[in-house]
Amino acid sequence: MKNIRRIMAVFALAGLTACGVGNKKMDNTEVCRTPETDSLYTLLKKIPGKGFMFGHQDATVYGIGWEGDSARSDVKSVCGDYPAVCGWEIGRIETGKPASLDNVSFDRIRVEMIRNYLRGGVNALSWHVDNPMTGGDSWDVSAKDGVVASILPDGTNHIKFLDWLDKLADYCNSLVTPEGTKIPILFRPWHEHTGSWFWWGKDHCTSEQYKTLWIMTYDYLHSKGVNNLLYAYSPGGDCTMEEYMDRYPGDEYVDVLGFDYYQMNGSEGCQSYKDAMHRTLKFLTKLGALHNKPIAVTETGLEALPVKDWWTNVLFPVLNEYPVSYVLVWRNAREKENHYYAPYPGQLSAEDFVEFYKHPKTLFVSDLVDWNK
Repeated sequence: MKNIRRIMAVFALAGLTACGVGNKKMDNTEVCRTPETDSLYTLLKKIPGKGFMFGHQDATVYGIGWEGDSARSDVKSVCGDYPAVCGWEIGRIETGKPASLDNVSFDRIRVEMIRNYLRGGVNALSWHVDNPMTGGDSWDVSAKDGVVASILPDGTNHIKFLDWLDKLADYCNSLVTPEGTKIPILFRPWHEHTGSWFWWGKDHCTSEQYKTLWIMTYDYLHSKGVNNLLYAYSPGGDCTMEEYMDRYPGDEYVDVLGFDYYQMNGSEGCQSYKDAMHRTLKFLTKLGALHNKPIAVTETGLEALPVKDWWTNVLFPVLNEYPVSYVLVWRNAREKENHYYAPYPGQLSAEDFVEFYKHPKTLFVSDLVDWNK
């Protein structure tokens, strides 16, 4: 454990009332959240004064050369601590499959999310939704611009999509501790929409259709009793402020302002990555203050980590300049060679990651004791 101050239970004070910091809808009614979800929201807003939380996708279900040991994670094997934020993928929940598109059973993900919450960690969900028109995956854009329209009210796939949302709602409502506490979740739907690689991307629907999709998702899940989600808005790439806000559904439907951006071109891309991160985080800091929202780097990383000091010389100096609540790097795939974004023992950047971990401003699970109590 890091020998620094911990984020204490005082951050949970907002949870004393179920609607303490709930969003206001357009009709001025208040959306109630669980006290634990309000506590998570308060944590996200307060934590930039202490540092930023480090996150890793699928951290405790598999890694480089292993799978299935829930007490293990590549991050923990390197630094002795779990990530503060664990990301999880629920693509395929909508079609009734037993496992996610990354081939982890949803029962296993539920168990690991609850374990992570009970150890003091934060959970985040991404949803790579299958294409409801073609039956393909999220990256199937063969139907061009008709998919989003087809699932909106009066669309040919609207009823089908509501059934998909029912399955998602049932799953979110099942994320309950043995003591009966519904665990809070950072939910990141319809992400990277400023690109066009997903069927809900900018070239495949209008701005109004995208906003309607987001609001419909939000309202329907609430109608099904899903009151444990914080919604993260996550455009992709190096965009302008205008592009970032073009499809923004409104403050009452968003809790976190985030973005996804990766370093490309291996070790040659360090400077361009830092420049793009600075450009985005500068305007995101302004937007966060203007809209009273916490900000986050909801996906990032450098595949295979070929830069020995990437953690302390590339990522940290950027994040250190901005009030970022958390940063999440992508998964360490066990089925793809060199598709990993966190170090494992013996990896080139492992020693540098330990130095990154030791810094007082990088927050891991041992720094979050009791935020959820």
